[in-house]
Amino acid sequence: MVSRALDSSWRALSFTAFVMREIMDNPLEDETASSRLKQVGLMSVLYCMHVGNQPLTLAAITAETGLTRGGVYETIACLVKRRLLDEVEVRNTLGRGKARRFSIPETIFEQIRQFERSPRKEK
Repeated sequence: MVSRALDSSWRALSFTAFVMREIMDNPLEDETASSRLKQVGLMSVLYCMHVGNQPLTLAAITAETGLTRGGVYETIACLVKRRLLDEVEVRNTLGRGKARRFSIPETIFEQIRQFERSPRKEK
């Protein structure tokens, strides 16, 4: 049981480090440092929601963060542009309108697993 908890903690740390490096080392044009930090923070929240099997929709994210829909989407648009999130249009829960569902691309988890498996260089 302790081993599983350590694995989970290691995966969360690896994910956070990967996301932080991708966002902070690759600023978008006319992007502020504040915007990049907001993206890192939101990705941490989205990862926790992902692990908890919560839907990554604007409604669920605004409920979780307390941010406005516009504030969430502004940050998410940058994450989609960076390809740290995928976006799909789906029917809303009432089945009448359209909603956006987001997901963390499997390629990110593959890159993290590949890094974790790579041999470490001794100093």
